[in-house]
Amino acid sequence: MSEKAMKMAPVEGKLGVLLPGLGAVSTTFIAGVFNVLRGLGEPVGSLTQMGTIRLGKRTDGRSPLIKDFVPLASLSDLVFGAWDLHGENAYEVVRRSDVLKPEHVEPIREALEAIVPMAAVFDKQWVKRLDGKEVKTGATKYDLAMQLVEDIAQFKQRTGVARLVSVWCGSTEVHTELTDVHLDPERFEAGLKSNHPAISPSMIYAYAHIIAGVPYANGAPNMALDVPALAQLARARKVAIAGKDFKTGQTLMKTILAPGFKARVLGLNGWYSTNILGNRDGEVLDEPGSFKSKEVSKLSVLETILDAEKYPALYGKFHHKVRIDYYPPRGDNKEGWDNIDIFGWLGYPMQIKVNFLCRDSILAAPVVLDLALLLDLAQRVGFYGIQEWLSFYFKSPQAKPGLYPEHDVFIQKTKMKNTLRHIMGEELITHLGLDYYYDMEA
Repeated sequence: MSEKAMKMAPVEGKLGVLLPGLGAVSTTFIAGVFNVLRGLGEPVGSLTQMGTIRLGKRTDGRSPLIKDFVPLASLSDLVFGAWDLHGENAYEVVRRSDVLKPEHVEPIREALEAIVPMAAVFDKQWVKRLDGKEVKTGATKYDLAMQLVEDIAQFKQRTGVARLVSVWCGSTEVHTELTDVHLDPERFEAGLKSNHPAISPSMIYAYAHIIAGVPYANGAPNMALDVPALAQLARARKVAIAGKDFKTGQTLMKTILAPGFKARVLGLNGWYSTNILGNRDGEVLDEPGSFKSKEVSKLSVLETILDAEKYPALYGKFHHKVRIDYYPPRGDNKEGWDNIDIFGWLGYPMQIKVNFLCRDSILAAPVVLDLALLLDLAQRVGFYGIQEWLSFYFKSPQAKPGLYPEHDVFIQKTKMKNTLRHIMGEELITHLGLDYYYDMEA
């Protein structure tokens, strides 16, 4: 470790990973970690486990694995806990979700069966296609938040973990607009105590984790951490937060392709996207209110990357359409179709067709892992509030008020790796490269 590395708390003891929502994504993540630890698979898709980071010049030949460069919690030190409304243990959920083959489930059955979710905070008005069986009750939303805080404390005591981090893996709630109750911590807390209708369950989870001092990431398009009240509270409590909405299938492709069009100043007339999926996420998104939350998250990507104000002739009039259709036979194997109408020299039109037959939870699981490990790192380093350097993992990245979010996946990755270099006291890399060819000494 460089002498210039930032001071940080040691990576000692177990790390508790709490998961609001014990569904296909979270159980695929948990089962994947167990499989990797037993040598039954590789953590493909996880930058923290399989990615490298260049240090110094290209000629130096220094490109360690990220996990060997940065002091991260090891997979063997992770302890899992969750909340969910169905009450099924992780093994039962894995079997029902039908994401993993038996050879990746049966050898770890006992470990999965030991993970039984705590009763959830749930309100059917926010996720209309689901019914709660194991649901907390309380006189007020503040009471529910305090029950979550107690759950967190009991989990830490019961498991003996040294630190905690939490990643929301629950369902998409109906879309809501910002209201006065969301504007500052005082009004938000008063709203919890008065059962304000604009405070959702995901906001209650976010509030409880911040109050408990637990770093928290929002993996759904729900408006939660991004309300000013909770962002302000996270700064005041010195808690690291990140969100929102895991960047996995179709949107991942958009953040790869759209920067390429912009880099080569190719124009865009239209981008039509449709998805079919049959898992619980698909069922939830079949409800118009929940779809609206996802649509807003998905639509924001192109507008920000392409920046019509700077390039009106190229991107000032493009049409962007997104659809999601619930199709039960497809299960967790989501299919995304994209028709992209671009134009080039002298305005001549061209088309690109993308058919991405992806696996939703397989793509999301390594994102959950990386966010858990990197948020724990952020908290140990002393970073708090919005962690914009983790935008690489989100469809709708959270940024400081007044800053536009960065959606370009390549810029996001550079930002993240430079943040890791900064933490460890290594020189930041600009990719200028002129010193390889010219004498740059004054």
